[in-house]
Amino acid sequence: MPCFVSEKKRSTEQAMFFSNSVHESTPARSKSNLPIATPIADDFGSPILPGLPDHLAEDCLALVPRCNFPSMGAVCKKWRTVLQSREFLIVRKLAKVVEEWLYVLTMDAEGKESHWEVLDCLGHKIRQLPLMPGPVKSGFGVVVLNGKLFVMAGYSSLDGPCSASAEVYQYDSCLNSWSKLASMNVARYDFACAEVNGLVYVVGGYGIEGESLSSAEVYDPDSDKWTLIESLRRPRWGCFACSFEGKLYVMGGRSSFTIGNSRFVDVYNPEQHTWCEMKNGCVMVTAHAVLGKKLFCMEWKNQRKLAIYNPEDNSWRTVPIPLTGSSSIGFQFGILEGKLLLFSLKEDPEYHTLLYDPNAAPGSEWQTSEIKPSGLCLCSVTIKA
Repeated sequence: MPCFVSEKKRSTEQAMFFSNSVHESTPARSKSNLPIATPIADDFGSPILPGLPDHLAEDCLALVPRCNFPSMGAVCKKWRTVLQSREFLIVRKLAKVVEEWLYVLTMDAEGKESHWEVLDCLGHKIRQLPLMPGPVKSGFGVVVLNGKLFVMAGYSSLDGPCSASAEVYQYDSCLNSWSKLASMNVARYDFACAEVNGLVYVVGGYGIEGESLSSAEVYDPDSDKWTLIESLRRPRWGCFACSFEGKLYVMGGRSSFTIGNSRFVDVYNPEQHTWCEMKNGCVMVTAHAVLGKKLFCMEWKNQRKLAIYNPEDNSWRTVPIPLTGSSSIGFQFGILEGKLLLFSLKEDPEYHTLLYDPNAAPGSEWQTSEIKPSGLCLCSVTIKA
C-alpha cells in the first residue's frame, strides 16, 4: 500500500487522494471523463518507416529520447502500437538507451490538491501527468508492469459514505495517457499489491461493506482479466506486498487472528498455487521499497532507522538514519539508479532528501540529494522505458 494506516476509519489528513483541481491543461475528455484520443492515421498495412524493414525501423525509433514518445505516438497508429508493445522496451534495453524516471504522487502543503509528476535521474521535473479518470480515491494500490503504471481500486467518500471500488486504470508512460482496464472481481481498499512474474496480485484489504477481506486475485495483462486465487487463511488489511524469487510476500498491517499488528508473513507460490506462513515480519510500516534483492522498511515506532529484510535467510538488520530532530517526522521512499531516496514528510528547509547507496563503501552509504518533488511525497514508483 502507498501508506500505512493503523485504523479502519481514516481522516482526510492521512488519506492519499487524487485531486480534480490540478491547474494544468489536460487532454479533451468525453462525457465518461476518459481522455479523447487524438485522431491519427490508420496505416496498419504500411511499414513503420518507408524503405526500411520493420525490425530496423523499430531500432531507429528506439533511439529517440523518451520525452518525445507522446509526440511520436500521435504520428500514426502504427507508431503508437510499436510504442505500446513490450518488444519496444526490449529493443531499448538491448540498445542500452532505457531511461529511468521517478513518478511521484505529491500533495501541496495545505493538503488540498494532489497530482502525479515525473522527475528524471537528476531530479528535473519532466512533466505533470494528465488527471486520472474517475472520482477522487484513497486507499488505492499502485504497481508498475511492463513500463506502465497501474492505479487500482481504493475508496471514494465524496458523495457520502465510503464507497469501495474495483476499478483499475493504467497510465502509459510512453504515450502520456490513461486507459481503463478490466475491474477486479472484489472491490477493496487498503490492500496489498505487487507484480510477480509479469502478473499483478492483490490481497486482502477492506470490502464494499467495510468488512475485512481474505480474498486474493491476479491480473493477466495479456487477457485483461482478473482471476480469484486461493484466499489467505485469515483476513488481513493495511498490509503491503512485494516480490522475491518469483513469490509474493505479504507483510504488515493487521489480521483478525492477532491482537494489534501482525508480524506474520504470508508467502504465495504461484507455481504451486498455495500459501505458506513465516513469523518474522515487520509491523506498522510507514514506507517500504524493494531495492535489489532486499526489502527496505520504515516502522512507525522507529523512524530513525531503516529495517532491511533479506529473504534468502529470512533475516532483518537495521541501519541508523543520520538525522537529528524530531523522530515523529517520517519519510516516503523512492528508488533511482539503484539508490534509495528518503523524502521528508515535513515542509522544512532543514530537511533535505536523503540518499542511501547500499553498494557504497562502509561509512559513505548516506548522502544528501537535490532530487525533491514539488510537494509532499505520498508515494512514488520507478518506471524504466
